Amino acid sequence: MFKFSIFIFILFSFNLVFAQAFNDEKQYVKNRGTEDFLKDYLSIKYPSRNFQDFIYVGVKRQELYLFRKGKLIRIYRVSTSKKGAGSVANSEMTPVGLHIVNGKYGANVPENGILKHKKFNGEIAAIEYEAKSINKDIITTRIITIEGLEKGVNKGGQLDSYNRRIYIHGTAEEGLIGKPASHGCIRLKNKDVMELFDLLTEGMFVVILNN
Repeated sequence: MFKFSIFIFILFSFNLVFAQAFNDEKQYVKNRGTEDFLKDYLSIKYPSRNFQDFIYVGVKRQELYLFRKGKLIRIYRVSTSKKGAGSVANSEMTPVGLHIVNGKYGANVPENGILKHKKFNGEIAAIEYEAKSINKDIITTRIITIEGLEKGVNKGGQLDSYNRRIYIHGTAEEGLIGKPASHGCIRLKNKDVMELFDLLTEGMFVVILNN
């Protein structure tokens, strides 16, 4: 009986390892496919731009990919707008197209610290980890501001992403990360936005696609 139990344990462990390896391979194929798609798309859409260091946000994927030196180094789950993709002022939608990181705020703010007008107000947010809304759009931990680069798409007039105050930032609604939930901004978990903040640089491209 003891030997049989050992055999069952080994078999179970092998199946777990095999399943994990299979899932890892599926994820690798998915990520590689995304990398290849992005490189092809960006080279055709923006042939004069150099996309070595950039951020890609997939609205339908609810994911943010960070590329450095042409290599994918991080993937984060995000929340974009609960109203979908769009660039019109007061629409509360997440804009699409080519942007650039034009500012970083909150470098010394403690994790979950609340930012108002891009400054720490001295308060720490209570984080909701369940998948439900707190009915407040609380900006926490870090703010990364972006500026649209495509006139008539995300730059100028009623379509201007910067004037619409579209940020990448932390949120008190961590339980909703991975689902459309924001008022237009791109939300990350607080630990993730701290890491991303340190990894990116001002001037880095941000490509947001409704895919």
